[in-house]
Amino acid sequence: MSPVRVVLTDIEGTTSAITFVHEVLFPYARARLPSWVEAHAHEPRVQAVLDAVRAEAGTPEAGRDEVVTTLLGWIDVDRKATPLKTLQGWVWEEGYRDGAYRAHVYADAVEGLRRWHRAGLRLAVYSSGSVHAQQLFFGHSEAGDLRALFSAWFDTSTGPKRDPSSYAAIAHALAEAPAAILFLSDVGEELDAARAAGLRTTWVVRRGALPTSSHPVVRTFDGVHP
Repeated sequence: MSPVRVVLTDIEGTTSAITFVHEVLFPYARARLPSWVEAHAHEPRVQAVLDAVRAEAGTPEAGRDEVVTTLLGWIDVDRKATPLKTLQGWVWEEGYRDGAYRAHVYADAVEGLRRWHRAGLRLAVYSSGSVHAQQLFFGHSEAGDLRALFSAWFDTSTGPKRDPSSYAAIAHALAEAPAAILFLSDVGEELDAARAAGLRTTWVVRRGALPTSSHPVVRTFDGVHP
């Protein structure tokens, strides 16, 4: 079997606490999204995203207020919709810039990522948050700017995280054999999809009972040895 050359990691629940996303980032975006859209609605990039929301919701004639209501509903159910994730990233950028928060990253994840980077492994991210949001997250972490550790970033524009074809597309984009990529996640269905595409997998279970699984299971990045 070919050696691992790339570590591909999820964020929420894997490198970072779910509570930071759900108790800090999501409420921040929900509270500010209506006024942010109102202030930036004239921008072509925002108009394009609002049109994408209309298309995905099946409401092509919806006014701006109706689109914002749709977006808030998607936030409430944590819908993995690419236009929502794009808008959230833009709103979060203001929060990071204003110092409203710093992104949480587990200490073992920081050390593991740095260790693997020093060892010559390529590191990449695959998260439902937009690439822009991912880069903001790791660029404004409690451990400092970690962006230089990563060489590639993937979001739902690549495809759904529970679809094997998404992982095949990532392997193609990285120009690596699937078996040379190790995917880390806290979601079993994502790991199943990655393995179906030929990637190696490890299930990171930060809290709760350890599952019985055909995937290797670890508590922290200290247990991952690519």
